[in-house]
Amino acid sequence: MPSLRDRQARIATYAVFAVQGLSLATLLVQIANLQTKHHLDEGSLTLLLLIVPVFAGVGSVGAGAFATRFGSRLLLRIAQPAVAAAVVLIGFAPQVVLLVPALLVYALALGAVDAGMNMQGVAVERRYGLHVLNGFHCVWSALSMAGALWASAAVAAHLPLELIMTLPMLLAVAGSLVFGRSLYTPAEEKPETGSVHLDGFPWRPIIPLCLAMAFLYVGDAAVSNFNTVYMQDVLTAEAWVIPLAYAAYQATTLAVRLGGDLAVRRFGPAAIVRAGGVIATLGFAGIVLAPNQLLGLVAFGVTGVGLAVVAPQSFSAAGRLDPAGTGVAIARVNLFNYVGFIVGAALVGGLADAANMRVAFAAPLVLAAAIILLAPGFAPERTKAST
Repeated sequence: MPSLRDRQARIATYAVFAVQGLSLATLLVQIANLQTKHHLDEGSLTLLLLIVPVFAGVGSVGAGAFATRFGSRLLLRIAQPAVAAAVVLIGFAPQVVLLVPALLVYALALGAVDAGMNMQGVAVERRYGLHVLNGFHCVWSALSMAGALWASAAVAAHLPLELIMTLPMLLAVAGSLVFGRSLYTPAEEKPETGSVHLDGFPWRPIIPLCLAMAFLYVGDAAVSNFNTVYMQDVLTAEAWVIPLAYAAYQATTLAVRLGGDLAVRRFGPAAIVRAGGVIATLGFAGIVLAPNQLLGLVAFGVTGVGLAVVAPQSFSAAGRLDPAGTGVAIARVNLFNYVGFIVGAALVGGLADAANMRVAFAAPLVLAAAIILLAPGFAPERTKAST
């Protein structure tokens, strides 16, 4: 039975994921508006978007070193308010020269939070002895969807961009400060035995997890960075309809993650990841071929169904490969989150600039199909054998 302390830490971890989902969505659904505000063409937009995954990767690597020494709680208590502050600065930046440093701060803090929150999630999973990581990512999706819906309503109400991006971040800072105190301490993050030490953590057993994470985030980058541009330029959607593509993506992600832990316990992580790869491939095919706005929204939703399961299972499997609870495996797998974003932003943005947005979405279609081949790397018996 989990203790009261474990339940407190689990609730606090839910809050951390919620704040991160809200913060990310608040920025992502405004990409098209920021592009218009700063008069950016597709090439310039792509270069700016590359700042985020490159420096988030730096933040993730730094998070692994920091958390090994000081724990992920302190990391999150510093980095998460920084993410919210940076989102506000991005909204207020009047010129590109001021937008760039705000994006740099956002990216570094984002990478640190992404790694730190999954370290806390894996620690909860380890102490509970159950698959629970999907639940945390479910809350992330719920608040991401809420952020997209807020943006849609705020645009319909003709609120200024700066206010649309600031109000959710006030809630984000408050949630981070209130719940951050209840996260696991460094001692609590480690296994109770504390007897396992890893020197030079091996790459080989986590390679399938890293590749799956990268391919997932190529697709997620395509959806997150270019859904507004796709809806605006390809399907000529009205302003209030544009954020609904990201809302549909997050809504189905949320629906899948609600039952994800139960599905993993019944069918195993490898089968769930394999099914996710198949469905994501179909979703991207729908985006490439969508003839109208309604079917475009449906396709974004189907894509969310498929991609939803990959990240939680990647972190969960990484946690099983790190019995000492150092966070090194999680930080490495998380790094490929940003590798995927870099490739996704460059590949999709470059194809859109060279051809068109429909052709651009064919690239993540192919990589989503490759996730199917990587699914055996998520099998518990394989991870156990590798340790």
